[in-house]
Amino acid sequence: MPYEAVLFDNDGVLVEPVGHSVLRRATWEAFDALGVPDPDDDDVARLSIGVTPDRLSSVCARYGLDPSRLWRARDHYSSHAQRVELRAGRATLYDDFDVVHDIDTPRGIVSSNQQATLKFMHDFFETADLFDPVYGRSPTIQSLTRKKPAPYYLRRALSDIGVDAADTLFIGDSESDVLAAQNAGADAAFIRRPHREGYDLSVAPTFELDGLADLLALDGVPTRT
Repeated sequence: MPYEAVLFDNDGVLVEPVGHSVLRRATWEAFDALGVPDPDDDDVARLSIGVTPDRLSSVCARYGLDPSRLWRARDHYSSHAQRVELRAGRATLYDDFDVVHDIDTPRGIVSSNQQATLKFMHDFFETADLFDPVYGRSPTIQSLTRKKPAPYYLRRALSDIGVDAADTLFIGDSESDVLAAQNAGADAAFIRRPHREGYDLSVAPTFELDGLADLLALDGVPTRT
């Protein structure tokens, strides 16, 4: 049976991810804005990517910071830094992005990036009309418990579209994407972009892709061609 919806992770799937150094710099700026001009490099790294509520709480305890304030600041500076990279052309749509136009079924985005950043990205690239719904995180600690591999945002997207998870394909570039799809009951396609060369998965996706063009050859993905 054909898929009734195709959902995408954003960074590393549709849009080139910004460098980790950019996110670390943004995290340092968040510390600095709250009166910590010289945080430990390891603590900056801990709050740059893959953040959990426990990790945030333990780091904040070392500096006497309020976790909610630091997290709002971290998300603010991270979103700003990504916008700078996009405007400068250092992060752009992947060359095979146009494949999205050929998928003839509802398309959406489910990302662990900030909702405001996703909106800016697709307004900037003039691609917002290709995806509905688009789900990212709010700048709250609670959002950290809902991001992938939790299926929370995937399930919200499926509810908005009005399709069952079993009739959905989710494309991502990380183990957390694959797990989120499995936790929601959807099929998972892992896309091995250049930044994922040598990346090992401990779970098996339904499909593994070299690029978005491979989607058009998959049984079940409705296409316009």
